[in-house]
Amino acid sequence: MDVTDAHGTVAEGFEPVREAFAANFALLGERGAAVAVYRDGHKVVDLWGGTKDVDGTAPWEAGTAQIVRSATKGVAATALLLLHQRGELDLDAPVGAYWPEFKAAGKEHTLVRHLLAHRAGVPVLDRPLTPEQAADPDLGAEAVAAQAPAWEPGTAHGYHAQTYSWLTGELIRRITGRPVGAWITAEMTRPVGADFWLGLPEEQSARVGRLGPVQAPETVGGLKTRPKRAVAEAYADPESLTRRAFAALTPAPDENAPAYRAAALPASNGIATADGLARLYASLIGEVDGGARLFTPRTMELARAEQSAGPDRVLVVNTRFGLGHMLHGPASPLLSPGSFGHPGRGGALAFADPDSGIAFGYVTNGFRKSVTADARAQALVKAVRTALV
Repeated sequence: MDVTDAHGTVAEGFEPVREAFAANFALLGERGAAVAVYRDGHKVVDLWGGTKDVDGTAPWEAGTAQIVRSATKGVAATALLLLHQRGELDLDAPVGAYWPEFKAAGKEHTLVRHLLAHRAGVPVLDRPLTPEQAADPDLGAEAVAAQAPAWEPGTAHGYHAQTYSWLTGELIRRITGRPVGAWITAEMTRPVGADFWLGLPEEQSARVGRLGPVQAPETVGGLKTRPKRAVAEAYADPESLTRRAFAALTPAPDENAPAYRAAALPASNGIATADGLARLYASLIGEVDGGARLFTPRTMELARAEQSAGPDRVLVVNTRFGLGHMLHGPASPLLSPGSFGHPGRGGALAFADPDSGIAFGYVTNGFRKSVTADARAQALVKAVRTALV
């Protein structure tokens, strides 16, 4: 793609983002994608290009949306922090105070903050759920409530790749009495005007593109793009926590299937536009277009306060988490050490950086076998950093 084929607009000074976006198509195998950036609550980048479907010819349009996989986790964490902000959730209370069944199998001392920060010790299910079972919030909640922890809750951290859906979703449902997707729409995305859905409404389905695999180049800027050997071996070992955590939902769902998109899985199947993600994160650090703000300054600081850091028992790399949001680090480079947000496996990325006033959203239809840092998203983040210098 030539830079002139990147549709949309950039504010003066943010031209490097347009150049990086075009380069992703020319050099990194991008098929269809969008990126949006807000600064101090106002949009400064709004770009899209390529095809709506990874295997199609229809053009990506301004309102095209995609499944964003684990970038959904940041939205689920935001929901729980909002409940804390409103006085409805105590981060230092046992999860069982809100969800009595969760106390089973040695989890009676698991705190809400442990659950948010991937310290609850239940990243795997001894009896994995099928995609059809996973769509039933009752079955998912029963499965994680009955599961014995893989480590003593609170003593270590490991990415809860799939079980985060039922851990967060059921806690929200117990506190609010409402389905998680409906609560997020009513209390978060609709008030700030963000295109994000957890449980895709039928009337929005035509906007959503088809995902598919795309091959990563062997190297980017002289650096290899393949996973480290230890990480690859962990994914290949059926007995590892890594493999079992991602296999808590087995077989792997068809992410393009209407039934999967209509389910509400807060760990993995949120659907959003790039603008929707960026706008939502902009509302966490300030007013958006002079209007709504979701987080108070105190909650914003809470969101980026480190809770977990170091070797991740599931991802087999060093990771950093706040209360649900990933924090800037080698596994997930964001804009600066003060950023908080979440990547989605295979490409998507959303975050806020309070120190610069930046909120960022990127979505793609091209799936890569990466859990955290993706070369395409990182090229765009680097370009934003350049624009701020």
